[in-house]
Amino acid sequence: MDKQFDPQSYEADWQRRWAQAGHFKPSPGNDGEGEPAPSFCIMIPPPNITGKLHMGHALQSSLQDLLTRWRRMRGENSLWLPGTDHAGIATQMMVERQLVSEGVSRQELGREKFLERVWSWKEEYQGNIRRQLDQLGASCDWSRERFTLDEELSKAVRHAFVTLYREGLISRDDYMVNWSPKLNTAVSDLEVEMRTVQGKLYHLAYPIEGSDERVVVATTRPETMLGDTGIALHPEDERYRHLLEKHAILPLVGRKLRFVADEVVDLEFGTGLVKVTPAHDPNDFEIGRRHDLPQIQVISPDGTMSEAAGEFAGLDRFEARKQIVERLQAEGYLVKVEEHTHNVGHCQRSEVPIEPLVSTQWFCDVSTMAQRALEAVRDGELKLVPDLWGKTWEHWLANIKPWCVSRQLWWGHRIPAWYNEAGEFFVAESEEEAQRLAGTSQLTQDADVLDTWFSSGLWPFSTLGWPRDSADLKSFYPTDILITGYDILFFWVARMTMFGLHFTDQVPFHTVHLTQLIRAADGQKMSKTKGNVVDPAVLVEEYGADALRFYLTSMDTPGRDINLNAEQLAGYRAFGNKIWNATRFVLSKVGEATIATELDAARLGAPERWILSRLATTADEVDGHFKSFRFDEACNRLYHFFWHELCDWYLELTKPVFSGEAQRPLVAEVVLSVLDRSLRLLHPVMPFLTEELWQRLPGHASIHPTTIMLAPYPTAEAGWRDAEVEKRMGVVIDLISRVRTMRADLGITPKERPRLFLSVEEESLGSWVEEQFPLIRFLCRLGDVESGTAPAGASTDLVSGVRLGLFVPGRDLAAEERKRLEAEIGKIEGEIRGIHGRLGNTAFVSKAPEHVVEGNRTRLAELEKRRDNILTGLEAVAR
Repeated sequence: MDKQFDPQSYEADWQRRWAQAGHFKPSPGNDGEGEPAPSFCIMIPPPNITGKLHMGHALQSSLQDLLTRWRRMRGENSLWLPGTDHAGIATQMMVERQLVSEGVSRQELGREKFLERVWSWKEEYQGNIRRQLDQLGASCDWSRERFTLDEELSKAVRHAFVTLYREGLISRDDYMVNWSPKLNTAVSDLEVEMRTVQGKLYHLAYPIEGSDERVVVATTRPETMLGDTGIALHPEDERYRHLLEKHAILPLVGRKLRFVADEVVDLEFGTGLVKVTPAHDPNDFEIGRRHDLPQIQVISPDGTMSEAAGEFAGLDRFEARKQIVERLQAEGYLVKVEEHTHNVGHCQRSEVPIEPLVSTQWFCDVSTMAQRALEAVRDGELKLVPDLWGKTWEHWLANIKPWCVSRQLWWGHRIPAWYNEAGEFFVAESEEEAQRLAGTSQLTQDADVLDTWFSSGLWPFSTLGWPRDSADLKSFYPTDILITGYDILFFWVARMTMFGLHFTDQVPFHTVHLTQLIRAADGQKMSKTKGNVVDPAVLVEEYGADALRFYLTSMDTPGRDINLNAEQLAGYRAFGNKIWNATRFVLSKVGEATIATELDAARLGAPERWILSRLATTADEVDGHFKSFRFDEACNRLYHFFWHELCDWYLELTKPVFSGEAQRPLVAEVVLSVLDRSLRLLHPVMPFLTEELWQRLPGHASIHPTTIMLAPYPTAEAGWRDAEVEKRMGVVIDLISRVRTMRADLGITPKERPRLFLSVEEESLGSWVEEQFPLIRFLCRLGDVESGTAPAGASTDLVSGVRLGLFVPGRDLAAEERKRLEAEIGKIEGEIRGIHGRLGNTAFVSKAPEHVVEGNRTRLAELEKRRDNILTGLEAVAR
């Protein structure tokens, strides 16, 4: 083996070899008893084809691959299905920007040529995504790769739309939608981001027809007043009941406005009167419907004022606001203007303020589907991990509105509806079917496309062949688990759940594991505008894919965002280096030994029985953490076992045998067998390193002839668990650790061979510890180890019920220890006084950054604990 640990030398090679060997494909075998092996299926949340994978993708891919490799090693027929999303709005925006840079517009190019350009874009960028997933070690079955605009998936989308239409759940209607003037399309409620804006509240006076009376209404959007068609008051508001038979006159326009009584009006807010603009506000739209008020659209889809705005036509809506306010003030209709902080909906994609507009769109009534999705979580049929998202799920689905599924785009699934020359439409799965329904071939297809999330909502079963009764659908649906970010819980997860229950009568997965955000090192959200986006590929180049995977997996703690930490990443690369060097050490010592397929613990020495017991416990714990989706806890257990128990301790405990100083049976076979099982335990998290090392173990072919990824996942071997040997070896390890620390603290050189005296009160433990005297002597570099009380001048301590004394002839170690500890206490108490002074200073606490103040408090607690420990040590020396 090379001395140098270099992940770049083997990671890409193993990914290529695994793929060429077909190891990523499901393997429908049997469970060893003649029954078909259970199936496991996980779907990749399809990345958009608009660019590179980000850190969130890297986290989710690491977890998905971990589960797939783990279940595959358990003998399950495992499928991780990859694919990409056409991402309607995002992709069209990217290609349009490209066209603008070439001096061409989408409209000039035409729909057909434009779509050709987008397909070319897709071919270019889809390959990038696969290359990045390969770099991370993703074991997807690429032979089943899907794209949301594939022909088979497109058929599924049309079938779903037509089915919902014929069930009366999809309809075409005029309704208030969220309109993005920049994108020139409707967007869903979920694609609207509410932002707090410092605006103004304008109080306007509307005169009453035929009198000198005026009423005052307030608005944050005076440009919409040009579309007012009524004024609403509460039915029980006695102040204005006399107005119900009258009309107000709209300033600047002169239109008569009818007064209407509606319970939606808040008696206590403002003047108790609300101007009604049915074409530009969702609440006003509903009031207008209830009271038959006309709709006058004064803002066009492009965000400019329409012809109905009269003299203001053609102005940008915000410029019109400015000029309208000036006119209102000049003509005496502006009563007052107040500063006003309020929430304004912005298009998530274009970041411009949303314009509520009445538009003819296709809508899907999802209320009954939402109820079933609610019940699935309530009944435990679908589990959200962590469960803190349950309340949010309840709130959103209980208050769901009709879903506007049409988009005024060219890239996407075309609405499967065709119109005859009279304007009648026919919904069908193909143009030929529509022609039969219409009785004519003179039809024109609807120009709009479906919301991207419509096709994404079908992803778990359309990718497996639905609506056909395919073999994959039978084998792998419902899928097992979905791993995705919490930010698309309702964009995507809820819609998949609703569609899955509606079309297949089953939840599409039994568990949803929601990951948190990965933030920059300073806790800020990563964004291109801030310039703090980190490319996973760069981290793989620097630290290796395994280190990045282990880091991300270990940080996946429920409910806690991840602040990217380069030091921790470097630490996990060092972890890989530790395992590399440990394997080099083992292979240099084991001679002709091979992995033992069976080991009788009763025949082995105490250190061997201890490591086998620790391995069995670790296997149980890791398996349990994987099952409960506590990947962070699984990584912590694996790290502790490898670094501390296997490398730091057991390999140390083998050195007396490998050096010829001691004899114990089957040590070489045990160390190889432990390393084999340890690498298999770690494989789902660090696949490349474990394969590279496992292939070098003598006898690995007896476990699996070709690859670690198909070798059985280790379980706790019968007869290996031994609580008593773990307890007793724990005492020996504590003794060795304490003696080594005492040597360092007292400045005893490696050449010096002090004597160690041990006194054990418990008789059975005492005799057992005596058996380990040679081991203790070797690992602590001692001249001798004896039972009994240490002579005067020895440095003493009490460890795990054992009184120990370290003695060097000619030195008073006890006095030296006391002097050293007293000096250390003096330094610590000086630092404690300094921190107390800072924390007692109110100016420091109030003005210093919060992390600085908190750092002082943490340091104080550490120092006080250290002081108490030293005082305890002084007491021991005094004894």
